[in-house]
Amino acid sequence: MAEVLKVERRGEVDWVVLNRPDRLNALNSELTDALSDYFQGLYRNHDVRVVVLRGEGRGYCAGLDLQGFEAQSETKGAAFSVQTRIRDIYKAMRRCSQPIISLISGPACGGGLSLALASDIRIADETARFNAAYIRVGLTGCYMGSSYFLPRLVGLSVASEMLLTGRFVDAAEAAAVRLVSKVVAKDALLSSADDLIEHMLTTTPAGLRLTKDALNWSVDAQSLDAAMAMEDRQQVLTAQTRDHREALTAFTERRTPKFDGT
Repeated sequence: MAEVLKVERRGEVDWVVLNRPDRLNALNSELTDALSDYFQGLYRNHDVRVVVLRGEGRGYCAGLDLQGFEAQSETKGAAFSVQTRIRDIYKAMRRCSQPIISLISGPACGGGLSLALASDIRIADETARFNAAYIRVGLTGCYMGSSYFLPRLVGLSVASEMLLTGRFVDAAEAAAVRLVSKVVAKDALLSSADDLIEHMLTTTPAGLRLTKDALNWSVDAQSLDAAMAMEDRQQVLTAQTRDHREALTAFTERRTPKFDGT
């Protein structure tokens, strides 16, 4: 995993780097398995509280490396196996409790677009370009979660335009349609998430995890009652923690709280 996926732990934050810069970090078999293993491994790893995901070199991720999977997709059974291996990355990204911040430079295409979409927060630099490349190579545009994520992020009209045409959306347009939170200068991208990370790490560990969990459930909630039932559950759970009591005490005493994760 160290060769195609670099993971650097900085305190309670993992900086995860797609490391195939000569192929614009396109997903081959090795990188696919490394990403899937990493995100699945986070599910019960509460030592990591935040994940920052980016690509090495000129691109975030150019999508699927067709040369890297061609020999493994010669039959329908083999093709389905490849499909599910890649699919599991995005499911694991949503299932893990850690907020994922994607820093996007250069192309985020196809499966790379889906990596960005499956993240919780997206920050782009001025060179970022997004497209649902699937339809441009003879496939359906609805692939790797794109039909689920995009309409929820940008609305059905913009999502339909992107998925039906496969056209590129530049950084300015991505910000205008709220595909990304903000656009920064290229040399500011690596530090652009620092303030968000700092704020996240001042929350209680359980509060941060359960907020992502509740958002995941509520975005598909059938009604206001269903969403609020989830909120009630999460609030009761967090209210029973020592960290909640410490947060209240620290607020009253006007000091920095000291959380122990319990």
